[in-house]
Amino acid sequence: MNDVAQDHVGLTDTFASRRYFRKFEAITGHLLRVAGVMEAEGELTRAEVKVLSRYLMSMTFTFRALSMKFLLVGRDTGRFFGSLSMDKKDSGFPVAAELLTMANDAQQAAVHLAGMASEAELKTDMVRTIISDRAIPTKLQFALSQRLYYEELLRGDLFWVQNDPVCEWTGNISDERRQFLVHWAVYDSQINLPVIYLLDVEDTGRTALPKDQRRWPEVQAHLMAQSLGGLKLVTIAKGFDQDFDDLHPKRLRRLHVGPMYSSAYTEQTGPLREVLAEARSPEGQDWALAWTSEDLHSERVIEERAGWFSTVEREVFALDPFSGRGAETGATHTQRAIIVPQRPFQVLSEKNPPGFADVRKFVVSDAGRVLRY
Repeated sequence: MNDVAQDHVGLTDTFASRRYFRKFEAITGHLLRVAGVMEAEGELTRAEVKVLSRYLMSMTFTFRALSMKFLLVGRDTGRFFGSLSMDKKDSGFPVAAELLTMANDAQQAAVHLAGMASEAELKTDMVRTIISDRAIPTKLQFALSQRLYYEELLRGDLFWVQNDPVCEWTGNISDERRQFLVHWAVYDSQINLPVIYLLDVEDTGRTALPKDQRRWPEVQAHLMAQSLGGLKLVTIAKGFDQDFDDLHPKRLRRLHVGPMYSSAYTEQTGPLREVLAEARSPEGQDWALAWTSEDLHSERVIEERAGWFSTVEREVFALDPFSGRGAETGATHTQRAIIVPQRPFQVLSEKNPPGFADVRKFVVSDAGRVLRY
């Protein structure tokens, strides 16, 4: 059995750590624009883009907080506080333990801030140290970075290991049947990647789902318990359909954000690693991000007997009809995409490695332009 810890590496160099966080800040910005392109092409609705944007922005805030926490990594700060641990083999993202630690820090952020000097006081002390002592105020810089870290945590809206389900009304089919979009997200600890779920559900209950004090907590607990990357979408959807007689899942989507490939930080194998090495891209453009979307649709409805005198609706889900892959993937459709800067895309097009013909390519520029191939 492989030692998972061997796939994790700490970013102990100051400049490498800062470049890593700048890289992800740019990537999340590009992801927001890619979502806008998909909306313009009719692949995502306005409501879906709004939900995805919320999670992508929360990822941005999470990376911003972590960048403050590890701003002085590799410098003599007078105490050992570690370095960011990232998954160099499978994802290129921070390991899930970093987000768990951050969640614990968030619970105590107000207490820490109450015992710290203010930002203005710390900056005044820095100037005094530079002028009077003619020394670099590293310890004061560290104290300020930690203050900024806790302030980011207090602002909230971060991406956690578990982001509980949210239910949004999308319309009524009739007085007895309402439509909702339920969405939630997790940071999969097995592969260290953010995973976003979107569920279109029809509700025939007496009380609207988000206002139902009995069903809604049960739904939240059920969905979070089933949010495992190893489970197929059809398994999750069928389990939900069986457990809630008056909730009817019509469409379930799962979005995997990543892995992130970078010849400077990761050791993934395969064509992308070769493409990035050959591209010799300048700083900030040496990366590629995979994006996988799994989609499961309800094909039809059947009725099953429930007790002596009543029946319930059950969904029959459509699986991918091509080459029998539906049973393998557990989805109606699976779409792979990759987001790359211009220079790596040029090399990718020239090499044209096998397996990339059906992968959608989004090419991004520093100016914010996104082209789809």
